[in-house]
Amino acid sequence: MRSVGILLGVLAMAACGNAGPSPRAATPSVAREARSGPRVEMPSGAIYVLELARTPEEQAQGLMFRESLPERSGMLFPFADASVHKFWMKNTMIPLDMIWLDGAGRVLFISANTPPCKADPCPSYGPDTAAASVLEIAGGKAEREKVTVGATLRFSGVK
Repeated sequence: MRSVGILLGVLAMAACGNAGPSPRAATPSVAREARSGPRVEMPSGAIYVLELARTPEEQAQGLMFRESLPERSGMLFPFADASVHKFWMKNTMIPLDMIWLDGAGRVLFISANTPPCKADPCPSYGPDTAAASVLEIAGGKAEREKVTVGATLRFSGVK
């Protein structure tokens, strides 16, 4: 009887081995994709994967109606012209850290834990100085990642 139990155990283990790749086996390809797409390295060393809002339609939509953001992710708004770009939080469901940057990735201004707008008119946020892009991440993350005015963020995969 003992040999039957061992045989059943061996067969069960063999069957599990043919079930396909485990989630752990898939992790390297996911990590490769995250390294090859748009991303930013924060002053803390953390890497954030980015969505790009390039077109006027994508920029108007931004992160509206999202109930959460994946950990270490955000949205970058690269602008064709470095000028004053104000943002608002209409139809935004979560607090955001909005980070205005110059063309070299230097932080010009931070609106930390910017609250969702609950009623019109919604206030606008941002500096009265020209910016080349704005990065939005979940509220409270800029402080955690040591993002301060004057710090430089390093972008890659942004074309």
